[in-house]
Amino acid sequence: MSNSKQQRNTTGTILSGDFLLDPKVRRYWPMLIYAAILAGISINSGHRLEVKVHKMETMRTEMKELNSQYIDTRSRLMNESARSKVVFRASALGLVESHTPPKKIRITNE
Repeated sequence: MSNSKQQRNTTGTILSGDFLLDPKVRRYWPMLIYAAILAGISINSGHRLEVKVHKMETMRTEMKELNSQYIDTRSRLMNESARSKVVFRASALGLVESHTPPKKIRITNE
């Protein structure tokens, strides 16, 4: 019966935090505080790393999307700048394709 009562007393002491006031434990307080600070720094560092990894993944996804848009836009530009398309659009404006090649005009100041 005394063993059960002692176990309940120990459990109650731990749950209430009274064991921290024991002189035998007090001498370890600096080490416990140091360990708690290091644990806090470690948790904070891990959290910041997770935030950066998440941001990198978001940026990587955005970069892939922008690259796809760039390729699509470049492809459409190449298609629209084809000679046949330009001639067709110019004919809608009333312009006709010249059958004589252009000549270079030189101006000399004499």
